[in-house]
Amino acid sequence: MEFNNTLANEYEKGIRRTLPSYDAMLRLTQTFYQSTLPEKAELLVVGSGSGNEILQLAEHKPTWSFVGIDPSEAMLHVAEERLKSLPNQISLYQGTMLDTKLPSGEFDAASCILVLHFINGTQEKLATLKEIANNLKPGAPFVLVSKYGQPGSLETELQFDLWRAYWLQHTKLSPLEVADMEKSIRSLSFMPEEDILTLLQEAGFTRPSRFFATTLFGGWICYKKV
Repeated sequence: MEFNNTLANEYEKGIRRTLPSYDAMLRLTQTFYQSTLPEKAELLVVGSGSGNEILQLAEHKPTWSFVGIDPSEAMLHVAEERLKSLPNQISLYQGTMLDTKLPSGEFDAASCILVLHFINGTQEKLATLKEIANNLKPGAPFVLVSKYGQPGSLETELQFDLWRAYWLQHTKLSPLEVADMEKSIRSLSFMPEEDILTLLQEAGFTRPSRFFATTLFGGWICYKKV
């Protein structure tokens, strides 16, 4: 999915319909970091998008600094405009973890929120998570949020039923439009939770714990191995 100017500007409405508990998830992420990080910390935000995550994390934490990375130029332009009034030190980079040279040094924390399901292939997902781990201090906290499940399984298909009903009840989209959107969603790279936990372990993370789940989405907190 290419986040062009149109998608970037519509993201704020769309993400909250796609993930109804989006803001609660960001607050939980904020709580996790505030309970584990010192007063001064540098955070790596992978898939920084339009800046929602940095805005939430920077609240009441002017001494935290952020490095955001996102492949979409349009999303980064939106983020720059929204974040420019914050007192925090913020640097944004266009690219992915696998093709971008980030500032030298190790980060105190990192996140990869709503990104992993856009990466096709297990090996590329693993390489991305390994590169995140390589940029973290030992013991640093990490948050991963992604679509998950096994399309075709009873549990995941029941979640698709709920997802479909939510869009039909709470938007003006027709059944055909929702069906077209569902095709697009199903084309993303889903993984069962156990496979995601295996990837985290192989990438160098420990103590994973699911802190969030809504329909097709799950979130896990963990730490870089010491």
